[in-house]
Amino acid sequence: MWLLRLPGVYAPQGDSELLLEALHDAAVPRGTRMLDVCTGTGVVALAGARLGAAEVHAVDVSARAALAAAWNARLRKLPVRAHRGDFLAHAAGRFDIVTANPPYVPHAEPDRNAGRRARAWNAGRDGRRVLDRLCQAAPQLLAVHGVLLVVHSALCGPQRTLDMLHQGGLKAAVTARRIQPFGPLLRERAHWLEQRQLIAPGQRHEELVVIRADRTR
Repeated sequence: MWLLRLPGVYAPQGDSELLLEALHDAAVPRGTRMLDVCTGTGVVALAGARLGAAEVHAVDVSARAALAAAWNARLRKLPVRAHRGDFLAHAAGRFDIVTANPPYVPHAEPDRNAGRRARAWNAGRDGRRVLDRLCQAAPQLLAVHGVLLVVHSALCGPQRTLDMLHQGGLKAAVTARRIQPFGPLLRERAHWLEQRQLIAPGQRHEELVVIRADRTR
């Protein structure tokens, strides 16, 4: 699918594909309300609207990403509203579907050379700068019988994600996995990841996981 993507906006990759597959498998009921966190180009938000969501909110801290998502939705005449800012500031009410492909690349310090573009991938030393906030907020974001779908690297600790979601009273499990070679960002940081024992010596691949959480009460 062709998408407008401004410079610095995260391009859909293997993690986006895995999340899209999970969204299709979730069988989005028609008329549902959806929130897409860290939307980038809006590719997942657009898919949710196509699958039947009647009201889709696509949120990103990047002004360029919000603009790209808005234009991509407008070109296709889909019911997607794009917002720039923190996802909690644009999460009024509860949602039947929440999707997220947050930044998850572990990094020692903010990348001053990359500037604001680094927000699309730099997730702090443990890769969980956004993930932890999302897990904490999930019980308040989801309507009864609502579903959260979040994709991230196994480098960031899937068990921690599951534990936090369980602590919030949600039913949660890993529902999809994929192993893929490191992209440019992880290759550049491979030696630092080895030093932190986040990967084995010489490892140049990562496992992606999709975690699904359901609010049953």
